[in-house]
Amino acid sequence: MHRNRAADSPLELRLFQGFLVAAAMVSLMRHDFGLLSLSSTLLTVVAELGYEKLTAIQAQSIPVLLQGKDLIGQSKTGSGKTAAFALPILEKLDMEKRSLKALVLCPSRELSAQVAREIRKLGRRHPGLQVLVVSGGEPFRRQASALERGVHIVVGTPGRILDHLRRRTIRFHTVKAVVLDEADRMLDMGFHDDMEQILRALPETRQTVFFSATFPGTIEAMSRTFQHDAVRVTIDDPVEAAPDIRQLLLTTDSDKKLHDLRWLLANHPHESALIFCNLKVTVRELTQTLSSGGVSADCIHGDLEQFERNRVMARFRNQSVRILIATDVAARGIDVADLDLVINYDLPSQPEIYIHRIGRTGRAGKQGLAISLTTLREKPKIKAIEKLTGSGLEPLVRDASFDVGVETLSKALERDAQMETIQISGGRREKIRPGDILGALTGETGGLSASDIGKIEIHDRLSYVAVSKTISQDAVESLNEGFIKGKRFRASLLR
Repeated sequence: MHRNRAADSPLELRLFQGFLVAAAMVSLMRHDFGLLSLSSTLLTVVAELGYEKLTAIQAQSIPVLLQGKDLIGQSKTGSGKTAAFALPILEKLDMEKRSLKALVLCPSRELSAQVAREIRKLGRRHPGLQVLVVSGGEPFRRQASALERGVHIVVGTPGRILDHLRRRTIRFHTVKAVVLDEADRMLDMGFHDDMEQILRALPETRQTVFFSATFPGTIEAMSRTFQHDAVRVTIDDPVEAAPDIRQLLLTTDSDKKLHDLRWLLANHPHESALIFCNLKVTVRELTQTLSSGGVSADCIHGDLEQFERNRVMARFRNQSVRILIATDVAARGIDVADLDLVINYDLPSQPEIYIHRIGRTGRAGKQGLAISLTTLREKPKIKAIEKLTGSGLEPLVRDASFDVGVETLSKALERDAQMETIQISGGRREKIRPGDILGALTGETGGLSASDIGKIEIHDRLSYVAVSKTISQDAVESLNEGFIKGKRFRASLLR
């Protein structure tokens, strides 16, 4: 049975809804999270995480969602929309029974994992909260077992969730809310039929939420079919909020692209660089070429299993790997702090993809740098990009006779070797926290300095910790000989 159509509601009601949203926006944007109708528990977590002021999408969406209304939120990636839908879900979550209450659909397994991490952080004071990622790349049976034991929130990709639905390993009868995150991207990736099948299988009485960067006709049609009197929230970002990204363009020949890439990496200092290619084979070849020359590089593409992706991303986030080479689909959901260089080794097929690629740098008020390699035959693509961005790409000129060899490049990036990553055979399911690992390394048994310990990540079954290369072997021995939360766990270096 289809939902009632938003267009069928009286005009006066829809105008009144719009007035309420606007009034809430005016009030909340001048204040912080304390004005929201959230429990003291969630407000405490928000304060602990350092959230001070509401973003525009949060200020307009959270009051509507707390009222139980359906919503269409249109805002760019990185605008804070995960918290916008996660906080209302957690506020209304019934923790008495371990049954599925909320479903979040995402376009990729990486974004699913990122959203799940954010929900777990916000729900850290919800005792017994179970958030499960259901996406490809992980064993189906392991997911089915977790679903059988019971979870509160599922975050996953349409294809794998539909697979569970068909095999009857997931049940929707207790679901109270469903969120389609980056709905336009899921449609672009061909998930339209899967999304509709999932929505039709959900209970008729539920809250349905769409978040999207754009609002194509397909989403409007889905809203009319599956939502009831949906409130529309559109965030037009002011010009001053645009990221500060310097965009450079280096014209090259196809047979010189690798030479020019080496030159770019050696002559543009960076802490972390993300290189985009259009094909998986290019990603693999480029990674092999750079790695064989001693450069700290790794890759992420669609053929990797989820545990391999997790290992690669953990090393990249903690700067054990300084250069990550990726395809567009595999890179969805990548969110790395202080990513100061993005290189388009291949120009994307669509200018919108270019904007999404370079948007990963220049965040948090810092200037970013995006450099694109192009050939003379790709002038139409450049013109399309410049038309969409409204600005020209700055030409970059270099002496074509000067080539940077692998040895020179390795010396230019010698800081790559400062950190290494240790994998520990225990994670969230063993109730391990970052402080437990830090204590094991710096306590009496470990005896290491906290200044030698970097980023710590806790996953379901594994944990990763970055340590200075000078003490990495000592750290591994200390962890293998010592205890974490009174138990022994196996530790090994990731190379």
